[in-house]
Amino acid sequence: MGQRSSQKVSVSLFKILATALPSLRISPLLAFVLVGTGTLLFNVMYIQSIGSGLTSFGDLFIFSLIPVKPGNVNPAKRFSLSKAEKEALSLTPELKDMIIGLCLGDLNINKQVANARLKFSQSVIHKDYLMHLYDIFNIFCGAVPSFYSPSPDIRTGKVYPALSFKTLSLPCFNELYELFYHDGKKIVPSNIFELLTPLGLCYWICDDGSFCKRFRVITLSTHSFSLPEVNLLVNVLNNKFGLKSTINQSNGGFRIRISSKSLPVMQNLLSPHMPTMMKHKIGL
Repeated sequence: MGQRSSQKVSVSLFKILATALPSLRISPLLAFVLVGTGTLLFNVMYIQSIGSGLTSFGDLFIFSLIPVKPGNVNPAKRFSLSKAEKEALSLTPELKDMIIGLCLGDLNINKQVANARLKFSQSVIHKDYLMHLYDIFNIFCGAVPSFYSPSPDIRTGKVYPALSFKTLSLPCFNELYELFYHDGKKIVPSNIFELLTPLGLCYWICDDGSFCKRFRVITLSTHSFSLPEVNLLVNVLNNKFGLKSTINQSNGGFRIRISSKSLPVMQNLLSPHMPTMMKHKIGL
C-alpha cells in the first residue's frame, strides 16, 4: 500500500474512532508515542507535541487534525510587504468595529518601533473561531496560525494548548493601539460609548462572553479592567444598547452580568453578526 493510501486509511480510522469513542481515555505518554512514531503525521498537516492537557481520544483527534503549523516550526517563506504596500493597507469600517470589540476581549496589540500589530489567541477548543478570525484578517498577516503552550491555568494548574496568529506591523493599526493602550497596558477608551457598535459587541462576546443555560444570563469577563473602566462598559450596554447589566465581583476583579430579561434584545441585535460556531454564547 502506498504512502497516500495508508494516510487516507489512517485519517478514516481516526474519524471513525473519534466519533464512536470520543471519551476513550488516553495518557500523555501515548500521545507522545503516537507523534513520535509518525502515526499522526500526514502530508497535509503539522502537529506539535500533544500530551499537555489532553485526556480523551476525541481531544487527540481534534487537536491532531488542525491544519496549522506548530509554534516551533518556522515557515520556509514568510509573506512580507514593502513600505509602500504597508502604507496602502487600510481598515474598512467593519474591520475597525470588529477590532474594537476584540480589544475588549482577548486581542492584544503591540507596537514595535513605528507600527503596531495584532495578536489573536484562542484555546484549541475554539480552533474554529480562531480560523474564522484568520480568514478575515489573513490579508494583514505574514504567517499562518501556530500552536503554543501558555502558562498553566491559575484555577486548574493545567496547560491548555492554544492557537495564535499575528498580523504584520502596519500603520493602519496605530490608531487602535493609541486608543486601547497607555504605557503598554490595555485600557478602556473614554469614548467607548461612541466606538462600540453591535458588530463590536458581537465579537467582544465571542471572546469574553459566556452563557448560563440555567439562568439564561450572559456574563462578560472584564477582570483586566478597573472598576471605573467596567462602569464605562456597563453604561454603554445599558444606555446605548438598551440592556440591563450589572457588575459583580469575581476572583479579585469584576465581571458584567447581562440579565435574562435582555436576552431577546441581545439575540435580535447580534444574531445577524454572530459567527455560527459562537452563537451558543447568546443562547442560540
